[in-house]
Amino acid sequence: MSTRKAGAILYFDDLRVGDLLPVLTKRPDTRQLVMYAGASDDYVPIHYDKDLAAEAGHQSVIVHGALKSAFLGQLVTDWMGSEGRIVELQVSYRGIDYPGDVLTCKGKVTALRREGTQNLVDCDIWLENGKGEVTTPGKAVVALPAR
Repeated sequence: MSTRKAGAILYFDDLRVGDLLPVLTKRPDTRQLVMYAGASDDYVPIHYDKDLAAEAGHQSVIVHGALKSAFLGQLVTDWMGSEGRIVELQVSYRGIDYPGDVLTCKGKVTALRREGTQNLVDCDIWLENGKGEVTTPGKAVVALPAR
């Protein structure tokens, strides 16, 4: 795991396969879901109507999948620093998450490669619920500068 100071540049040459990205913890609440719905124009009722969510068998309204994707995007951008660039970001929604739960975003470097002039870092990324279950796995590819 990198111990860089905030704002410091992350260099490709300083990474090793197996390095962990710094953990990002999120605690979404219903207010954040409302704000996200407004910002993204995503007003699917299961994200704000508790009665409809209960009819669908859920304990509460559910966190937007795209919001969980955004959390994982933040994990990567916080880690890669200002000189990094996301080349690819993909996630898969495998489980339901609820407001009030602690969601933990994690990642690990899985490969380092050079393609042409690009220094690419492959990462597995994932979001875990408060029980430690992976509800949103994904992958990221980041281009970083070399020393």
